[in-house]
Amino acid sequence: MQATAFPAAAKPVISIATQPAACQAVAPSVDFDAGLLKRLGKNGPRYTSYPTADRFGGEFGYRDYLHAVAGLRTRGGARPLSLYLHIPFCDTVCYYCACNKIVTRRREKAATYLAYLKREIAMQGALFAGMNEVEQLHFGGGTPTFLADAQMDDLMAHLRRNFRFAPDDKGEYSIEVDPRTVSAERVHTLRRQGFNRISLGVQDFDPEVQRAVNRVQPEEETRAVIDAARAAGFRSVSIDLIYGLPKQTLDTMRQTIDKVIAASPDRIAVYHYAHMPQLFKPQRRIVEADMPSSDTKLQMLQLCIERLGAAGYVYIGMDHFARPNDDLAVAQRQGRLHRNFQGYSTHADTDLVACGVSAIGAVGATYSQNVKTLEEYYDLIDQNELPVARGIRLGMDDALRRSLIQKLMCQFEVSIPALEQAFPIVFSKYFADELAQLRQMEQDGLVHIGPDWLTVTMKGRLLIRNVCMVFDRYLAARQEQPGAERIRHSQTV
Repeated sequence: MQATAFPAAAKPVISIATQPAACQAVAPSVDFDAGLLKRLGKNGPRYTSYPTADRFGGEFGYRDYLHAVAGLRTRGGARPLSLYLHIPFCDTVCYYCACNKIVTRRREKAATYLAYLKREIAMQGALFAGMNEVEQLHFGGGTPTFLADAQMDDLMAHLRRNFRFAPDDKGEYSIEVDPRTVSAERVHTLRRQGFNRISLGVQDFDPEVQRAVNRVQPEEETRAVIDAARAAGFRSVSIDLIYGLPKQTLDTMRQTIDKVIAASPDRIAVYHYAHMPQLFKPQRRIVEADMPSSDTKLQMLQLCIERLGAAGYVYIGMDHFARPNDDLAVAQRQGRLHRNFQGYSTHADTDLVACGVSAIGAVGATYSQNVKTLEEYYDLIDQNELPVARGIRLGMDDALRRSLIQKLMCQFEVSIPALEQAFPIVFSKYFADELAQLRQMEQDGLVHIGPDWLTVTMKGRLLIRNVCMVFDRYLAARQEQPGAERIRHSQTV
């Protein structure tokens, strides 16, 4: 289907179905209201955790983490684990990037880092001995494929020595890949090494946009990696896109999204570029005059939603879409969807063990983050300590709000009786102030407040972060402090 460009106000509402065209009787999964999005869009957290990472403090350290793990052992009935490994190296810098990374072409840096990373893995493995079955593994970065084949072989073997991994058909083992760094042969090697899901950073296929962000990546390279992943037997292929980049237009975005749809990945993420050069130095190289306007960015989002819906993709939430038979879509329909620091996940009932510089974990009722520099990381491991820099222990109110926000982010609804049964509260009294704020959102058509359910409407789903912000106690407290410095977050839409 060939779409035409339209101004933001010309087609204010678009619905996409939760199934492909053959099943159009299924209810829509999201409505796009350009006027509402433009009026209500603001800066806010992405809620990969609650409390959010800006609330972590240095008073939480290594010994607090040990106490959290000991608490799991004391309670018994250990849950499966999710492992996250951070590989921070890239050989070139992408100007849009806000990740914690180290740009270098010196491969010996990776060898030193891996030696320390393996020591951290061994420490964590010893801590979780006897309750260490891993059902989920994710390699992020940076560029995990900065590592050579032999280094990855060695690292995966080390992981298996220290943790028990669920069988391939049960576990979800994923890796982020820069298509510019891998050949078809390397993709087959990654599958042999145990990965069964692969995520490809594409961002945009237009050559001029690629040059503007210093990431020149021919379409043929990406298609070759996708074809190789299919041939190698990867269970799922994901593609990441970004809208709002310099030199992007509606036409270039349309061409990119159509090429992605033609490649038929299982999952597609369409991220809004957060331009914050005051926080992220590489973004200062982006020419402000090349940036698309706010209206154009909304039209790009509208275009992506329209095209992906017509192609049969389900809107999962935030910026994620998936095929109806993909595990994410199935988990959402079954109420099992979860959100963590890697985005949406099908493995909700796991503790997240994170290894590597700046990595964030979630064990029991705690969050913890490792130190952010290699020097600090190496120094603490040389002292035989896990390199925990900061974190937070959740109180009852935190756990309650985390549960509520998780349900909203993943299912777009919350059962009030179920929440009252799980926590010692009367919802209408405990959240009286929040309900007063939600009444205005109800008038705007974003939510429906019933006696038993709080439901985000189709129109409200693209503003789900706004809805969750109502329940963020820390955000509310910060906004009440006159003159207090505001933590910068990306735009909610």
